[in-house]
Amino acid sequence: MLKYVYDFSEGSKDQKDLLGGKGANLAEMTNLGLPVPPGFIITTEACRAYMADGVAPADLKVQVTMALRKLEDEAGRGLGDFEDPLLVSVRSGAKFSMPGMMDTVLNIGLNDSSVEGLAKHANNERFAWDSYRRLIQMFSKTVLGIDGDEFAHALDAAKAAKGVTNDVDLDAEDLKALVETFKGIVREKTGREFPQHPREQLDLAIIAVFESWNTDRARLYRRRERISNDLGTAVNIVTMVFGNLGSTSGTGVCFTRDPSTGRTGDYGDYLPNAQGEDVVAGVRNTLSLADFDELDPKSYDDLKGIMRQLETHYRDLCDIEFTVEKGKLWMLQTRVGKRTAAAAFRIAGQLVDEDLITMDEALERVTGEQLNNLMFPQFDAKAKRTLLTKAMAASPGAAVGMAVFDSPTAQQWAAQGKEVILVRRETNPDDLGGMIAAVGVLTSRGGKTSHAAVVARGMGTTCVVGADKIEVDPVAREFRVGDRVVREGEIIAIDGSSGEVFYGEVPVVASPVVRYLEDGLDAAIAEVPEADVDQADLVRAVDRILQHADKVRRLKVNANADTPEDARRARSLGAQGIGLCRTEHMFLGDRRVMIERMILADDDASRDAALSALLPLQRDDFIGILREMDGLACTIRLIDPPLHEFLPDLTELSVKVALAKERGEENADDLKLLSAVHKMHEANPMLGLRGVRLGLTIPGLFALQMRAIAEAQAARIKDGGKPRAEIMVPLIGSVMELHLVRDEGEKIIAQVSKETGIELDIPIGCMIELPRAALTAGRIAEAADFFSFGTNDLTQTTWGFSRDDVEGAFFGEYLNNGVLTISPFETIDRGVGRLVKLAVDEGRATKPGLKIGVCGEHGGDPESIKFFDAAGLDYVSCSPFRVPVARLEAGRATILSAGSDSR
Repeated sequence: MLKYVYDFSEGSKDQKDLLGGKGANLAEMTNLGLPVPPGFIITTEACRAYMADGVAPADLKVQVTMALRKLEDEAGRGLGDFEDPLLVSVRSGAKFSMPGMMDTVLNIGLNDSSVEGLAKHANNERFAWDSYRRLIQMFSKTVLGIDGDEFAHALDAAKAAKGVTNDVDLDAEDLKALVETFKGIVREKTGREFPQHPREQLDLAIIAVFESWNTDRARLYRRRERISNDLGTAVNIVTMVFGNLGSTSGTGVCFTRDPSTGRTGDYGDYLPNAQGEDVVAGVRNTLSLADFDELDPKSYDDLKGIMRQLETHYRDLCDIEFTVEKGKLWMLQTRVGKRTAAAAFRIAGQLVDEDLITMDEALERVTGEQLNNLMFPQFDAKAKRTLLTKAMAASPGAAVGMAVFDSPTAQQWAAQGKEVILVRRETNPDDLGGMIAAVGVLTSRGGKTSHAAVVARGMGTTCVVGADKIEVDPVAREFRVGDRVVREGEIIAIDGSSGEVFYGEVPVVASPVVRYLEDGLDAAIAEVPEADVDQADLVRAVDRILQHADKVRRLKVNANADTPEDARRARSLGAQGIGLCRTEHMFLGDRRVMIERMILADDDASRDAALSALLPLQRDDFIGILREMDGLACTIRLIDPPLHEFLPDLTELSVKVALAKERGEENADDLKLLSAVHKMHEANPMLGLRGVRLGLTIPGLFALQMRAIAEAQAARIKDGGKPRAEIMVPLIGSVMELHLVRDEGEKIIAQVSKETGIELDIPIGCMIELPRAALTAGRIAEAADFFSFGTNDLTQTTWGFSRDDVEGAFFGEYLNNGVLTISPFETIDRGVGRLVKLAVDEGRATKPGLKIGVCGEHGGDPESIKFFDAAGLDYVSCSPFRVPVARLEAGRATILSAGSDSR
């Protein structure tokens, strides 16, 4: 019999695949001897079996019964007993943290009879009926599928009838009446009574948690976070402990360091006389841990000791949920906490200084995307601003957008290209779509551990919470701050670092991290205000970790740069060369007419004249770039796009010629040009006359470019420079194409060398961007000094996609239904990856030591960089602003690869 149920004492933190993150950590805390309520875990294997078969495994109920009886025997109480009922919570818990995305039900075991027993045993009638109404509310939404607003509205009506605003102001009689109202809602919406049998409640709740794995919001979250849909969730059955037993009870969430800034110290939220969901949901504004210390010094001291113990044990920031029941502290959950990008870098550096982790581990704990987030602009503190209020800074950043008041509007407006800020009283898991669409999130309730704060931090979205001076009216679609009314569509700005909320646009300035990357550490620190210790510490942490990445990484990082300005910026950001210099941009603007003359030329002399006019311009272009990259490799791609891109639009030119003919003003040049455009028109130009095919069919075109490169190299050497130009031939599909271009190139280089008296060493290689090139890489390597993968075109030609068409046409549907988990143009696809690996292996089998890199957009993607490192590439090349990200990820790839090998 396959074991589906584990007691907490049987697990450990290393069993997240089987027990889920929550269950594995509850087991770990139990084995550390911490005060954890007894319980057991239903494994992810049981969930996967349910998803595959549509029913729970046959022997799951038996194993649950055995575990439940053991729990009852240890507690000396039975589930739902009339006198002193044992109550349990049923909680989800996947391998990877998915805050608020799946379901939880508290107080399983309460019914019309056991609620009386609970009231008597606790000597607290209000507590018992509050617990019962919570069960009906959560169970009905989660298990029975009733709209949660039905119960929220009934609760609001009960408070309004009493003339109070807080749940805690309702007494036992109020709650008894509310329970009857809730039961009536269940009866009306389902046609049945609320389940009274405790075991039926438990079994239904377990199935509901299984099914919550595949809710729309859970799938959306996994897609965003790149979590597999096949993992499933574990289910945790935990003995209930109660924070709503009066003033000596409460519940909270805390962090061992500030997850927003990375500051040391304890941070968190506490609510007296409440259950855990109240803190996460943000339905009441919370107290600080300092307030908790004043209310209950002993429990606070116990918590402080456990926080230190857990952080030492996990060697990382810990996120902890706890409950105090009549002065007794209980630990309900711990996990390595989600944090902002700034906190990630600062905490990694702190833990190194505290000798809890090594620099290699610090590098593993930050990501390129986090570094990218730190490069976003910040609000200009010197600009004129209209402050509305200041609240809790939950997730840093500077967000400006139109205020919207519900998730569907946020998604709709964002799809139209509008930037929006989602404004809510508090968010719930159903708001995830709007939170993803929005550039920022603002709530009037909740604290740093509320749903809005936790999810926004995980996504890197700017967020401000607990803005209690704001009165949000979702029906009127507006909010008020004092006398000011802000209506939907009006512009607001939120600062997730300071908690400030502004009316109207606020200008932004470069972040200190960008100043550091471009100008160096000392210059960046000098510009940080003396009082802003957080920013100064952050810049130092980024510098320290990025330098370590540069020290350990195997992959070189080059940049894609087409102008001297781009090259200069790339070098300042740490690029070690240019992996792709596109030359087609050099034929635009005023030079377009020269291309037209070349195409319209009737004879060789006219064509040569047009090309000769372009030669000095191209040479000067290359001299400027080689000057900026002196001493570093500069890979220059010969012209790639079809020539029609340099010619007038066919329709526009046809209209122009037709109108001229009608007026009797025909122009011979226009007629000639129209004929050429017609002749060169292609149904699918991206698979037509472009790249090497263009160079082999338009006499003199590639020769012009290769001569310009050779003359530029010679000119730089003559000026005392150390240029390292490389010629790259695009769209090679056959080794003979490369042989033809190479033969011509070698003759031109030798001729320029003879003319200038300067020895020239200019490697000639090619792009691998067609499946045939990858499949015949062994032969192509015979004629190539290097390979560079053009993964954009390789992805298009492998998938049979036209990128410009498919991304808007059906990618959304493919992502929704699981055909794709991420766009193959963002992260290297496994099929394209196989072609890359095959080409690397066959190319080096022919020519050991063959230099190989990648210059497609995947060169700056963190996941793709790991693949390229493992595949044995020598370098990645990406846009200048992605260079720091690629440097960091290349270092992480080396460390992760070494760790994998050692394991």
